[in-house]
Amino acid sequence: MKSKLIIVLLLCTVFSTQAQQISDTSFGKGMINFVAKDSSFSVKFAPRFQVRSVSSWDHDGNQYISPEHNFIVRRARLKFDGFAYSTKLKYKVELGLSNRDISGANDFNRNTPRYILDAVIMWNFAENWELWAGQTKLPGNVERVVSSANMQLIDRSLLNSRFNIDRDLGIQLRHKTKLGEHFLMREKLSVSQGEGRNVSEGNEGGLQYTARLEFLPFGTFKSKGDYSQSDLKREQKPKLMVGFTYNYNQDAVRERGFAGDYMITSDGSLYETDQTTIFADAMFKYKGFSFMGEYAKRTADDEIATNSDGTLATDSDGNLTGDIVLTGNALNLQAGYLFKSNYEVAARFTTLDFEDVTGALPTNQYTLGVNKFIVGHKLKVQSDISYTTVDGNEHNITFRLGFDIHF
Repeated sequence: MKSKLIIVLLLCTVFSTQAQQISDTSFGKGMINFVAKDSSFSVKFAPRFQVRSVSSWDHDGNQYISPEHNFIVRRARLKFDGFAYSTKLKYKVELGLSNRDISGANDFNRNTPRYILDAVIMWNFAENWELWAGQTKLPGNVERVVSSANMQLIDRSLLNSRFNIDRDLGIQLRHKTKLGEHFLMREKLSVSQGEGRNVSEGNEGGLQYTARLEFLPFGTFKSKGDYSQSDLKREQKPKLMVGFTYNYNQDAVRERGFAGDYMITSDGSLYETDQTTIFADAMFKYKGFSFMGEYAKRTADDEIATNSDGTLATDSDGNLTGDIVLTGNALNLQAGYLFKSNYEVAARFTTLDFEDVTGALPTNQYTLGVNKFIVGHKLKVQSDISYTTVDGNEHNITFRLGFDIHF
């Protein structure tokens, strides 16, 4: 409650100081853009939110049963970014306010809401070199690093929800190299805490190490389009990015490294095991057509939580805890075409194949979507329908409709 009050007071202060002024900014460029007179710092404030309607039908083996319907505020966020002291020292702060944004309280973040998504500084300390420090997204699969504000379908794929490496606290070193007139290579290295965002109670287990290489043989995309879905800029020449990520989470204590339950042994201590995740992905755009492909694979030294003597971990009642690292692999293919009317059709196929020890069943999902972009990704209406099969037996149809507004 105290945190929410502080946010409200901050916003009231900002708005009251600007109330009698007419800004030269425009929709989609940030609600407030301020640069100090001496150019010693800048602030851009840009709120956004996404509202969704979801209807889901499950198949009981004979027929589809009555659907479940719900309306949700999927995301509601406040973003601040700019530079401080020098244009070479940039920063970003993003706060989440929706229930989905702040959920996940546990003993390791003092059982408090997880408001902070990003709190990072980015220092361009030498030509083509940047050092990042703080909490932000790791250089993982391209779909995860694409902002939720810039997605082609209502939400990210099942590959992403099961295998991504998300955000963490630590440092990142980034560099780019020209390999020819147009050919660009980008290198990204990260050392982080390994337990995800908003951890405030110590560092359990070991550290997390991430390395990513990106190749852009035809040069850069317009408006950073390699990390924005749909070809809104209608690239007049083919543009391609191919990326490879290796992630090693030493002595990980959570079922998915950065997320999932903390794995507990019978004596109440945390179970630790090394986890490795790899990604290979690509983004292609040309004249309104866009394609994204991803492959992910996660392995672990020992998936099942065990005690020091090799026996399976149990709770206080003697029941198995069931704590298991989610290992396996996945493939995600997604494509779309944007018409000149700014309507877009898009399709996605995702397949998941888990290790037998996890008990998770193979899953396929087919999604078809239709979008209307009013002001690009800043103001849009989206809808999609998905057909999901689990082990070829359980079936589900889900229809989603929603809108995004980003100032």
